Amino acid sequence: MNSLKEIKKPIEAHLKEFDKIFKASVKSNTSLLDIIMRYILKSKGKQMRPIIVIYSAGLFDNINVSTYRGASLVELLHTATLVHDDVVDDSYERRGRFSINAIWRNKIAVLAGDFLLSRGMLLAVESNDYKMLEVVSRAVKEMSEGELLQIEKARKLDIDEEIYYDIIKRKTASLLASCFAVGAVSANTDATTVEKMYKIGELLGMAFQIKDDLLDFGEGSNIGKPTGIDIKEKKMTLPLIYLLNKSNKHEKRKFINIVKNHSNDKERVDWLITQVKQSGGIDYAAKVMNRFKQEALDLLSTFPENQSRQMLEEIVEFTIERKK
Repeated sequence: MNSLKEIKKPIEAHLKEFDKIFKASVKSNTSLLDIIMRYILKSKGKQMRPIIVIYSAGLFDNINVSTYRGASLVELLHTATLVHDDVVDDSYERRGRFSINAIWRNKIAVLAGDFLLSRGMLLAVESNDYKMLEVVSRAVKEMSEGELLQIEKARKLDIDEEIYYDIIKRKTASLLASCFAVGAVSANTDATTVEKMYKIGELLGMAFQIKDDLLDFGEGSNIGKPTGIDIKEKKMTLPLIYLLNKSNKHEKRKFINIVKNHSNDKERVDWLITQVKQSGGIDYAAKVMNRFKQEALDLLSTFPENQSRQMLEEIVEFTIERKK
């Protein structure tokens, strides 16, 4: 499996073009906003989403200026959701640095997120990229609904497997799906192809979230030991749902009571993690993750083979094999 650095290498020139548009998009005449945007630019992540957009256009041999705009649109809206998420979650750290709300407080962070959202929309509208805007707006709508559904269900912890899939499809998979679709739109493909690309991203997003669930249990992570953060945050993950489904009423009540009322008790959380592992929950989640991964690869294999397809396949593998 290639490293992310190797995956980026063939499209370095394209990423530079994307970067120019993205940086120009976040410039502001308001000095406070400009300082915040420069801070955001310094804490860039892996750039996985722009990479997917570019390779998705490359799959159809048509990487062009609208591809760079599409990648910028996705990154602007994604960054906006991260800024807002940190406010919602009272999180003071992002990628090893202080979050926007930690430095400038919630009110300014929310307004900075709004600015990023509006810049994304304007970028699309000014260039008549209405189809791209539709794809990404749909993803933001799905993400918001997914978050709210998760919050609603976290109150009672009445999440079964189907509801879990619905939550992660909206909350996580929709944005990755929009990256594949935006790349296809920028390459001027037909609506059926765009939907097919969206589906590949959706399947990858489902696998990506289940991988996150497994990493929280210490499976395949750099640390090698469980963090239990999802349990502390009262999030229902697939391995935990599997345990609950395999338990009798008395056991189920006991497990849910730990998540609901004792999620900060390390001893009880560690015991619950052990129960999840002994129930086969980890193996089950890994099996489901690999099924989603394989479905994404199978759908990808229906397109003609070229370097972009090969790299998108590498990205699918990278997502599942990552250590954090």
